[in-house]
Amino acid sequence: MLTVVFWDVILLIVLLMFSVPLPYCFGGALLFMSFFGDVSMKSMMLWAFDQMINPVLLASPMFILAGILMGGSGIAKKLLDFVDVFIGHIKGGLGVVCAVTCAIIGAISGSGFTGVAATGPIMIPRMVEQGYPRGFSTALLSVSSILGLLIPPSAIMILYGWVTETSILACFLSTLGPGLLITALLSIVNLVWAKKFDLKLETREVILQRRKEIVPRTLVALPALLMPVIILGGIYGGVFTATEAAAVSAVYAIPVGFFIYKGFRGGNFFPLLRSSASAIGSIMTMILFCLMLSQTYVMLKVPQAIVEIVYSLTDNTTVLLILINLFLFVVGMVINDATGMILVAPLLLPLMKQLGIDPIHFAAIMGVNLAMGGVTPPYASILYLGMRIGNCSFQEILGPTLVFLIIGYVPVVFLTTFWPPLSLYIPRLLGF
Repeated sequence: MLTVVFWDVILLIVLLMFSVPLPYCFGGALLFMSFFGDVSMKSMMLWAFDQMINPVLLASPMFILAGILMGGSGIAKKLLDFVDVFIGHIKGGLGVVCAVTCAIIGAISGSGFTGVAATGPIMIPRMVEQGYPRGFSTALLSVSSILGLLIPPSAIMILYGWVTETSILACFLSTLGPGLLITALLSIVNLVWAKKFDLKLETREVILQRRKEIVPRTLVALPALLMPVIILGGIYGGVFTATEAAAVSAVYAIPVGFFIYKGFRGGNFFPLLRSSASAIGSIMTMILFCLMLSQTYVMLKVPQAIVEIVYSLTDNTTVLLILINLFLFVVGMVINDATGMILVAPLLLPLMKQLGIDPIHFAAIMGVNLAMGGVTPPYASILYLGMRIGNCSFQEILGPTLVFLIIGYVPVVFLTTFWPPLSLYIPRLLGF
């Protein structure tokens, strides 16, 4: 049976390499297991549909809708203006504005795409005009956008908590420390690197005028700033669940976009809803097939086999954790974060428990690794979206992206793995 599973994984990889749409990749692998794995698809289909109507899963489409509405409503622009008025005037400050704004947007949308889609059309031209290279600007924005997967609430942490039966609130908090640390490191790398650029700095008169705008811009940004306060305050205050928070964020963006920021008009609101529906349909179909394939492997006792195989190679915990990180990094390179979470978390969790790793700690390890896949080719969906919005070539963006990942991201991956307090201190402080 392990031989059948091995060839099924090979088939899945081949389909992914040929750029077959993700739902069909997992559907094809599932079909292979139906023919050669002696697995009943009738019972599997019933089980999967029962899982799909779980209220927890509604958070994913709601966060997708909220993210798309944020981009069109004007909320993202007001957040940019708010952060810019405080630190935009220093040399390299505009890059810090980019990273911090993506972190704030992450506290609203729970998605990695929202940051680059909502702020890219505004932020990249502004940075280029000030003197930043286009490739650098696009790389910084793209890498910063994956903070949406780490700063709570996070859509992939909802999926992890769901498939592993771990507290979703604890999973949210586990990636907060790594997310804030990455924000700080990206900002520092940007400030150091910006010294090499011939940036157009603001005159003293402009800086004084900017200071006068602090109060007006804060008041204008207040409805946007209330969004993460309402969402996170509601979740941790027990007012509503993570799923309800996703719905609240989507509903909240509509009146703000229509009546306060006036980003919504009759001509653009309904096309945004249509694009949301299309994206949601594709993602939910993919999740359905991925759930069935993952459960198939669990039924065939693949997790137990993985534990035995790994321990036959080495029993050194440090080596095993490094190998697991490399494996998760490769998974993130070939499939999206949500799919990787659903497919891999149930398979590796038994091994992590054998190693003495807390499930909440493992949530953070999976989160930081799979999030990095969004900007790491060949999958790199967030990076490619950033290239399209920033109108730059792969050659222009590759160098800066690698620097931001190696200096600003990879160290946090290892810290998260080998220093548990980074991901466990805040959950333990709040009683999880």
